[in-house]
Amino acid sequence: MWEYGFGIPDDLFVRGDVPMTKEEIRAISLSKLRLKRDSVVWDIGAGTGSISVEAALFCKEGVVYAVEKDEQALNLVAENARRFGLSNLIPVPGEAPEALLDLPSPDRIFIGGSKGRLGDIISFSCERLKEGGRVVINTVTVESACEALKALESSGFSTEMVLLYVSRAKKVKDVHILISQNPVCVISGDFKGKGEGE
Repeated sequence: MWEYGFGIPDDLFVRGDVPMTKEEIRAISLSKLRLKRDSVVWDIGAGTGSISVEAALFCKEGVVYAVEKDEQALNLVAENARRFGLSNLIPVPGEAPEALLDLPSPDRIFIGGSKGRLGDIISFSCERLKEGGRVVINTVTVESACEALKALESSGFSTEMVLLYVSRAKKVKDVHILISQNPVCVISGDFKGKGEGE
């Protein structure tokens, strides 16, 4: 269904009323993950599964675990996986970090939703991340961005943060008006070993 690179158009996903990472933010977030073809990926707070779908399309020899506590959202993850013909995308019901306990250790972790448990999720995830692993976290609040940076750095990660502003043109009569979307912080971290990121 999709044979190109990152940035599947939003309207190709089934989304219902569940929040979704928009295509421009998604493309940059996925590029920051630096996926490999055989990566094992955790997508925590998967929402509609848009990140999971694109990761699974790229990681053809790997597997993506889409962790989501909301039943409606989890059904959308499964529906979008079917829509794109993906057998390597596995929906995982439950709330992180508890839902992560029995999953294989990941090469890459994406955190898009945390339900107020970001610190706990980062702490647990960092313990399970494979050597040379990478974490990407998207936040929309300053407080969550600060919490993510602090948690990653105290766990031995070198970090980077970019703030993304996306505006889309909307035609009104004979002119185009740029409509801003919410800014998103994309925080990424490479594991350097305990103490080395401090």
